[in-house]
Amino acid sequence: MKGEATFSNKFLPYLLVAPQIIVTAVFFVWPAVQAIQQSVLRSDPFGFHTTFVGLANFKALFADPYYLGAIRLTFVFSAAVVVAALSAGLLLAVMANRPLRGANVYKTLLIWPYALAPAIAGVLWLFLFQPSIGILARALQSIGVHWNYTLNGGQALLIVVLASVWKQVSYNFIFFLAGLQAIPKSLIEAAKVDGAGSTRAFWSIVFPLLAPTTFFLVVMNTVYAFFDTFGAIDALTKGGPGKATETMVYKLYVDGFKNFKINSSAAQSVVLMVLVILLTAFQFRFIERRVHYV
Repeated sequence: MKGEATFSNKFLPYLLVAPQIIVTAVFFVWPAVQAIQQSVLRSDPFGFHTTFVGLANFKALFADPYYLGAIRLTFVFSAAVVVAALSAGLLLAVMANRPLRGANVYKTLLIWPYALAPAIAGVLWLFLFQPSIGILARALQSIGVHWNYTLNGGQALLIVVLASVWKQVSYNFIFFLAGLQAIPKSLIEAAKVDGAGSTRAFWSIVFPLLAPTTFFLVVMNTVYAFFDTFGAIDALTKGGPGKATETMVYKLYVDGFKNFKINSSAAQSVVLMVLVILLTAFQFRFIERRVHYV
């Protein structure tokens, strides 16, 4: 049949996908297998003596009140980041979708933060809110706000959430804006002709049509909140004060690379991996059924 792509060399398709398969195997599959293997062993920091202990590392984790606290903190932190980042991204996308003077400059500036690494975003917020040198920290202190997130756990969690949200808003903004621009203007105009105001038209027509985009972003933001916020936490608070910002991914790092609890760290990575997989499966099972693809 004319127009069909054919490959005379039957090995060519495999060669084309081989680089991605190799990258996935080396940087994702192999470390995951290594983590699972280490999680059922007990060894000294140098790996000279290793003993198989089965699920003992996992039992010790769930008997540790600090680890249970890290789990609770991770869920609270992730929920705050996901809700705030999605809400801010949607609001900015709706505003940018309107006919505005200088809209291209406005959109470009909103996309810029996504180009930064999470650690760099954390450093930027450190310069703004560091109690001694931060510009905004001094402004807060000048109006009577006792701001010192290095001593106040609630303030530390707030600043980490804000830095993580600021980094992710650009990502959400791009997808929401693309989704809004794909919605036919005639649908909104027809709703307004029928007497619906802007708010009613948005919630009745626009937002339901954004359901596929929203669902995709919920999944991606959840993964981001559980894993990619490590850089912001390390740059801003290093898990403190008093473990107030020590999420699961950061506790994993502290136990593995600072305290040299290799096997406990491996067990934590397995728990985190399974937890994120279960959350993603839950989202696909119970949330995607409410999504209507047009």
